[in-house]
Amino acid sequence: MLTGSEMGVVDENAAALGVPRKQLMESSGNAVAGAVRDLADPGASVTIVAGRGNNGGDALVAARFLDDYDLRILLLGRPETITTDISRENWNALQSAEYPTEQVRDASQFDLGDPDIVVDAMLGTGINGALREPEATAAAATNASDAAVLSVDVPSGLDAEDGTLAENAVEADHVVTFHDTKPGLSDLDAGVTVADIGIPEAAELFVERGDLRRLTRDPASHKGDNGEVLVVGGGPYTGAPALSAQAALRGGADLVRVAAPELVAREIQGYSENLIVRPYDGEMLAPPHVDRLAAFAADHDTLVLGPGLGDADATLAAVTDLLERFDGTAVVDADALSVVPDVETDADLVCTPHQGELVGMGGETSDDWRERADLVESFAAELGHTVLVKGPYDVISDGERTRVNRTGNPGMTVGGTGDVLAGVTGALACVQEPRHAAAIAAHAVGAAGDAVVDERGYGLVATDLLDAVPPALWADDDDDD
Repeated sequence: MLTGSEMGVVDENAAALGVPRKQLMESSGNAVAGAVRDLADPGASVTIVAGRGNNGGDALVAARFLDDYDLRILLLGRPETITTDISRENWNALQSAEYPTEQVRDASQFDLGDPDIVVDAMLGTGINGALREPEATAAAATNASDAAVLSVDVPSGLDAEDGTLAENAVEADHVVTFHDTKPGLSDLDAGVTVADIGIPEAAELFVERGDLRRLTRDPASHKGDNGEVLVVGGGPYTGAPALSAQAALRGGADLVRVAAPELVAREIQGYSENLIVRPYDGEMLAPPHVDRLAAFAADHDTLVLGPGLGDADATLAAVTDLLERFDGTAVVDADALSVVPDVETDADLVCTPHQGELVGMGGETSDDWRERADLVESFAAELGHTVLVKGPYDVISDGERTRVNRTGNPGMTVGGTGDVLAGVTGALACVQEPRHAAAIAAHAVGAAGDAVVDERGYGLVATDLLDAVPPALWADDDDDD
């Protein structure tokens, strides 16, 4: 089952893989026409009620496959307000071929007539709440008719995120949905057909630009609404926590603080005036610091733990204690990873090992990325946390769902790129589920590295990635559904 938003991700990923939405719409429309043929013999009267989005576009395509039916096509709205290019192209195609189209510019103009079949293609998976006009009038007329009602993808008025049905929703007798079932469809008193429209399995496996659709930013948001990240790192190393913290800012977090030993705190602050550094006594993280850090971490959306901490016994004991007390979301990287298999915690962890660190944690790896994906999924299930294993192909799994990221290049073997990844993951984990945060971060940091190498060639350093991360995250969107 896929929610409407998840289906949007898959559609866009399919386009990134070379199967554009226009091609999918053609397949969807053909599937709708096939469903009409299953319901009625040629010559039956069919009225298509189409909205102005891609849901309506699917039905406009279907019309071209229904020449042997008594066909009416009603567009709810003016053609110039059709919201996507591909739907507009299909409307124009019907005009050029002189199909029987009508425009319903006002709810008072709506006249359903007395068809044998109504094709409900008013609103698709991106809509929630009660139907407004003219859809409300069209839905009421459809529900009051004696026609068999075939809904496209979901009945208009069904919220494809949570499966709730508006009181004035279309009462479908049949639904033809695409690629996978949607929330709420199984609860309907309707026959549901899931049509294969040619979306490759890779659209759900590989992290592609469609995953960036998950990213939103409320224009009315205030400081802190987009996440506060605490980086606990530093001691033996200063650059690593500074990179992670700056990357978290570039990843969209509003506030990023670094908790570090007093010995190196000033040096970390010197990397950027954007960093907020909170020093604690001593030269390295140790058990006496945990009380303070645990209380501090609880005030943040995400904890990034590990960059530059080192592997001293006292430090790892403190890491263990901190994780056992923490119950939020934590990104665990570098030397801190070694304690994770033995930690009992209520926190949601995102572990970001390279393949050597994965083996050190007790996992297995393989040179074949497909086999490695299976091994990582098994290890994540055993661990009970999300794992992002870095490599030529990054593998991300929470033990149930596994994704593979293919951005990035050999120039990113330079030190510090993992710290950038941890920081971006931490920022995204403030506002995304852990598995989505890890997948998007891997994709964006890899794409940032690709952009740097395309511009400058090999020889990149980790700081080069910082400015390239925002454009990689906030790429331009294509037409929405």
